[in-house]
Amino acid sequence: MPAHDVDLFGNPEPPPKGPRVFSVSEVTKAVRGVIESAFDEVWIEGEVSNFRQQASGHQYFTLKDAGAQLSCVLFARGGAWRKTVALQDGMLVQARGKLTVYEARGQYQLNVNVVQAAGAGLLQAKFEALKRKLAAEGLFDEERKRGLPQFPRAVGIVTSPTGAALHDMLNVLTRRAPWLRVIVSPARMQGEGAAAEIAKALDDLNQLAAHGIAPVDVIVLARGGGSIEDLWEFNDEPLARAIAASALPVVSAVGHEIDFTIADFVADLRAPTPSAAAELIVPDTAELLRMLDERAAFLQRRVSAAIGHLRTHLAGLLRSALFREPARRIEEAAQRVDLADQSLQRSAESRLAEFSLRIEALGASVRQHRPDQVLALHRQEISGIAGTLTDRFQQRLRREKDRLTRIADMLRLLSPGQTIARGYTITTDADGKVIRSAASIGSGSELHTRLRDGKIISIVRATNSDSGRTKLIKRTDGN
Repeated sequence: MPAHDVDLFGNPEPPPKGPRVFSVSEVTKAVRGVIESAFDEVWIEGEVSNFRQQASGHQYFTLKDAGAQLSCVLFARGGAWRKTVALQDGMLVQARGKLTVYEARGQYQLNVNVVQAAGAGLLQAKFEALKRKLAAEGLFDEERKRGLPQFPRAVGIVTSPTGAALHDMLNVLTRRAPWLRVIVSPARMQGEGAAAEIAKALDDLNQLAAHGIAPVDVIVLARGGGSIEDLWEFNDEPLARAIAASALPVVSAVGHEIDFTIADFVADLRAPTPSAAAELIVPDTAELLRMLDERAAFLQRRVSAAIGHLRTHLAGLLRSALFREPARRIEEAAQRVDLADQSLQRSAESRLAEFSLRIEALGASVRQHRPDQVLALHRQEISGIAGTLTDRFQQRLRREKDRLTRIADMLRLLSPGQTIARGYTITTDADGKVIRSAASIGSGSELHTRLRDGKIISIVRATNSDSGRTKLIKRTDGN
């Protein structure tokens, strides 16, 4: 379809009589539709410039690079923008949003949903990787973390001597513990190479005793808040290992309460801020004095009560007979001891006499029964019983032999062999089964007839006689 047959929005229209003239709004809406349909949400990186925030909360800025610039707006939709980084001119950021056209000005812009510092994703990935590595080595384990001294005499602080963190800590320490000795080991708190300076300052505090200086009891790493790039030196692996190797307890007070670094996980204690670290490492003098006053009052009450109790007890003792008549009490006790001694002696003599009489009675009983004679009598009885058992066994054995002989004779008389010896025969079939009736013999059967002096084998053939008996057709003598 020719271009003049549709309008800017693709709607068919009649052929114009002359050049088609569009309004600015029509063209702008058409461009907006093309841009919004061509792009989903996009990430764009650039430097922030011309940043301003309106009273409504909306934030306007420009993202630029060496060759171009893009207008951006971050609307305060229910405060969602507060979850992004704090913007300022010159920051390198990454913004995610929807490309559109602001028709009132005829310029395309990015309606931003999220802004993060450029490189924050990469830094976060490095942070998590190092965190997993050191955790696997046990540097974060609670078992290796040391407790802080309850009443430190000296504190070492690793920080920038010109930073606000040191000023805040000194104010708190002076107010809470004016007697505390503070040693500052200066180091840069951000920028390339700062981690090495912090590790060196930490080692210097550990080596104070070696240089003849009274050592500190605890070390604090102190730095105020900042971006992830500002705090990145506290995610340094050599610094983490230096903290873990410190001979003194280390408190990490880096950034604000929401900021976490690798140093926080390795340190013996993490404080949300430097001021909070100062409150954690030393007790409050005013609170200590209040506690001491309470303890002193408590002890005074306890001591007064104890003295009053002892006085009452002493007065009772002084009123007792023991203190009024001590000599008589001693004499009575001595008399009771003498009586007990006499009673014990009589009891011992009586028991000894009883034992002597009992032993004498037992000796007489033993002499009366003469164990050697009783033993000889029992031996004679055992010998007599043994002889009787032997005689009875021999008699029983002879009776059994006679009975077996009679049984054997009866078996020989009743055996088939004896019957045959008297003139009888026994006839069986080929399988050895005894023939008891002629009717059980069939034609062609083989018969075995046993005699006293041998055996006859016969073959039977049937006859036609009325009797129906069998007829011998062959006989073989055999032994």
